[in-house]
Amino acid sequence: MREPVFGPSDPAASRNDVFTLYLDSFRSRIIEGVEGLSESEVRRSRLASGWTPLELVKHLTYVELRWLEWGFEGQDVPDPWGDRRDDRWYVAANESRNDVIAALNAQAVRSRSIIESNELSAVAQPGPRFKDGEPPTLERILLHLLQEYAHHLGHLDIVVEIATAQDV
Repeated sequence: MREPVFGPSDPAASRNDVFTLYLDSFRSRIIEGVEGLSESEVRRSRLASGWTPLELVKHLTYVELRWLEWGFEGQDVPDPWGDRRDDRWYVAANESRNDVIAALNAQAVRSRSIIESNELSAVAQPGPRFKDGEPPTLERILLHLLQEYAHHLGHLDIVVEIATAQDV
């Protein structure tokens, strides 16, 4: 049975905690969906767009990296678009499901640290992530991350449903 997504009446110590709890919940659901698929299904696309569930996990790892470390903190990130090859999401054949999930979990630790150590009103550092406009606040970045996760979790739910219906 699926763990419920963190909800509006669930307790949280602060507004920062609300964001981290929602992100943790969405990450958990993404991982649960990918872990419930066979090895062949995590590397198979069931959609015309061509992405695979494992590529989605890697993409979300880099989404957090781009928005929080490269964007908000202004860190020097050698390959902020490392989830892409030839203008599409990419996971190398030698990257295992465990490796890709471990990378998402490691990113979650770094993301949580950034969220917990900053005010939501803090403005991102100027840098290449925001070269075409004013840097946003941490709160705006986190709202964007939540919608990105919700969007992709819905996609993955559909893919898992299709894949498991085919297995019956």
